[in-house]
Amino acid sequence: MSPSARPTGSRRERPAKPALTRAGIVAAALRVMRAESLDRVTMRRLAAELDTGAASLYVYVRNTAELRAAMLEELLGQIDLSPVSADGDWRDRLTQVLTSYTAILFENPGLAQSALVTRPSGPAYLALVDGILALLAAGAIPGDRAAWAMDLLLHFATATAAEQGTREHAIDAADEEDAVAAALRDVPAGQFPHIAAIGAAELLSGSGPDRLSWGFRVLINGVIQTPRPESGATR
Repeated sequence: MSPSARPTGSRRERPAKPALTRAGIVAAALRVMRAESLDRVTMRRLAAELDTGAASLYVYVRNTAELRAAMLEELLGQIDLSPVSADGDWRDRLTQVLTSYTAILFENPGLAQSALVTRPSGPAYLALVDGILALLAAGAIPGDRAAWAMDLLLHFATATAAEQGTREHAIDAADEEDAVAAALRDVPAGQFPHIAAIGAAELLSGSGPDRLSWGFRVLINGVIQTPRPESGATR
């Protein structure tokens, strides 16, 4: 290229890239997840999204697990915690908070799966935990029991969201549901008498939200009635 054919623009005239920050990395990760999938959220993919080198990202997040926890923490800020300070039965209010948490994970099943083994530790997560404990305290649940109940309730919500959300987004989900329904409907009564007695319609009855709410009620009622075992005791 001759000197006269070279671009005359200076690199200094180009718009400066936004400064790299942890919040910016998390926001980019959420964009990639929503547009593609959680599996596509890698350091290399994020580096391309942010026009930087992958090594630069490790200054702000140590690894993929920490990144996913930060992504979940960002989403947990959307949980509706208003029932914590509202009026009404504490069990209804607790169910509302847990349902709000589950709904967020349901829309992001990949993160729900990650949440089963990796938990955030930021203010949004702590606010959720504190809200649950506040509602259990409103029900006069002893602190030691509430500590375990909080963990159990969140695990049920997270596992439900991971299972149902993944199934909802699966390509062959409808075919699998049809196959299960057909198997239950055509079950030999002599071989599986209890399934036949209840019937496929009843076994598959109920909407997802109704089943979720009922599950929370079962756990909450169990917490009310079941004290923690003494240390080292087995039953």
